[in-house]
Formats: sequence, structure tokens, C-alpha cells
Amino acid sequence: MQQPDQRDHGGGVDAAAARFGGRRSEWIDLSTGINPQPYKVPALPAEAWNALPDAAAQTALVDAARAFWKVPPDAALLAVPGASSAIARIPALAPKGRVRIPGPTYNEHAASFAENGWQVVETGETEAAVHVHPNNPDGRLWPLAETTAPLSIIDESFCDITPDATLMAQATVPGGLILKSFGKFWGLAGLRLGFVIGDPALVARLEQMLGPWPVSGPALHIGAAALRDETWAEATRARLGTDATRIDGLMTTAGAQIVGGTPLFRLYEVDDAQAWQTRLARHHIWSRVFPYNPRWLRLGLPPSIGWTRLERALA
Repeated sequence: MQQPDQRDHGGGVDAAAARFGGRRSEWIDLSTGINPQPYKVPALPAEAWNALPDAAAQTALVDAARAFWKVPPDAALLAVPGASSAIARIPALAPKGRVRIPGPTYNEHAASFAENGWQVVETGETEAAVHVHPNNPDGRLWPLAETTAPLSIIDESFCDITPDATLMAQATVPGGLILKSFGKFWGLAGLRLGFVIGDPALVARLEQMLGPWPVSGPALHIGAAALRDETWAEATRARLGTDATRIDGLMTTAGAQIVGGTPLFRLYEVDDAQAWQTRLARHHIWSRVFPYNPRWLRLGLPPSIGWTRLERALA
């Protein structure tokens, strides 16, 4: 299993620009799985900026989230300042023990549990389990039966692309928590908004840890508007699917093999991932490589103006 302290991430375009040249604004960042065509931010009332978030705005966001994800009525839902804020605190919700995190996967979960004194393993009966669904980076989907544990965390940060695959039923099980990320599908990662859905007792404790007003006024208003916009969500899923097929075609023509992924990011096997990253970087395109597999290269989707440059880089 990858070491829990290896918090390698996508991003880092500033460092890439320092190494390969060009201004940051000239780079295309394909190292993350963030929608390159974000939700259009609506006009915000003045109080979203200049007043503490009130109950009405928080209720509007929670109601919109419950409807969008079809949250069971007996499951609690908490808005948080990014899913990573919940990931950092969840290990403190239960006594230390062993946590099962099948890898390779998003490494913040293992790092957070390890820092809180848990033993991180990949298999076996454990006191806690984390399953990223769909998995990052290979897009694997987990059967509900494989996710069980006294404390069961299912990270659905990328599941809004394939809503029929949700394991929302786990939210009604004692000890079950579902994580949702707003920034990826809606393309507004800088807003720092996420959700925790599940066991009311655990969600209440997490709410106490976060303190009052954990989500900003702008995030409350923008999140509620976006979650109510089903038409945008449906059109976006269709576009992402088309674009994922397009990038697969470019990469396989260039000699890569498809390993998996989701419509927001694609994972390929290549002869030398570092060499491919450098090749793309010379065209000011940043990609994702992994310390535990020198042949894996992950690409997000380019914005509409970035396809021509990617095609030239791969030619």
C-alpha cells in the first residue's frame, strides 16, 4: 500500500511553470479531476458577503442537497468547508483501531487515519473502512457489501458523474458516512464546499468539531443554486462523457492504454509516465503521475480552448 505520509496530489502548476517556463495563466492543468467548464456563479446578495451566514441560507443549501442526492429522511446531512475538512476529522469520531483502505486510492484518507493513531491496512476485518467510490485514480466501483465496517466511510467525491452508482443506502446504516465534494463536478474547487451524509450521531459530533458557520455565505448561496439546477447537471454529464471518449481516442492513438477512470479523469498506462509528463509539460500542459506506479499517467479534461494544444502535444 502507498505510504500514508505520501500526500501527493494533482495541482502544483506554479512549480511546473517554474521548471518548464511560461506564466501560470498559460498552462492547462490536467492534473486534477475538476470540471473545466464550471457552473456559472449566480449574482449574490450583499448579505452573502457582509453578514454571518443565517439559518435560512443554511437550510436552503441543506434542502437542495437532500433533494439532489435523494438523501433518506433518517440520515443526517452536514455542509462542510470542503470534503478534505471532513476527511481530516473523521478518524477522531471512533476509538483508534484498524482501518481498511483498499489501494491504490486517494491518499488523504490513509494519511488522516495514520496521523490519528490508526493502523492502516488494505484487507481484513477492521474497526473502520474507507472506500472511494468511484475510486481515484482507476474509477473502480464498490459493491455495498464490501464496504461494511463499524465505521464505514464512502467517499463519493466523483459519483455525481454517475449518480445511479451511488451507495447512498449506506447513509442509513449506523456508523455509515457518505462524503460528497461540490468542487469537482461543478468545477468550483476554490469555493471549498463539501457534504457529509449519514449516521446522525456521528454527523452531530462532526458538526461540533467544525464549530459555528463552517461554510461561507457565498458558498451557501452558490451551492444551493447549483444543486437545484438539474438541467445543468444532466447536460454536464453528457458533455463530460463525450469529452472523456475524445481524450481516450487521442491518448490511445498516441500509444497509451486505458486503465480506467471516470468522465472527469482518465487513467492510462504508458511506457514511462515521467517522460510523458515532461513531454506534455513542454507544451505547458500539466498531468498527474504517481509515486507508486511509474507507468500510470492520469489526465483530467481540457477546457474547450485546450484541445488543440493537447492534440499537438500528443502528435
